[in-house]
Amino acid sequence: MNFYYKKPDGEVVHVQRRFADGPPPETLELDGVTARRDYSAKAAASVPSTSGWPLTCVASGVNAEDAQKLRDHFKAVGVPTEVTRDGDPIYTDAAHRRRALKARGFVDRASFA
Repeated sequence: MNFYYKKPDGEVVHVQRRFADGPPPETLELDGVTARRDYSAKAAASVPSTSGWPLTCVASGVNAEDAQKLRDHFKAVGVPTEVTRDGDPIYTDAAHRRRALKARGFVDRASFA
């Protein structure tokens, strides 16, 4: 699991711990200073950035020979989506990505929606 701690100088440090290790401590000794757990940093890190769009998604792509079939499917269901020659859809923003995945029957459990 991912946890964030803030040092007295304001630096935020990302710490990974196993779930089996129990709950994370509220304070942690890092580089000789005591850092306090920063819940706001975790919230900021878990919201996807608005930059990085458009996004070419290899994970939801198809084989190159099926690229045209995917284009036709998106057009038929009313979610116009560009598809690369290699069969990878290009999503213009997070909402477009959700609609396109839903149109194909996919569920992204980490989509923050």
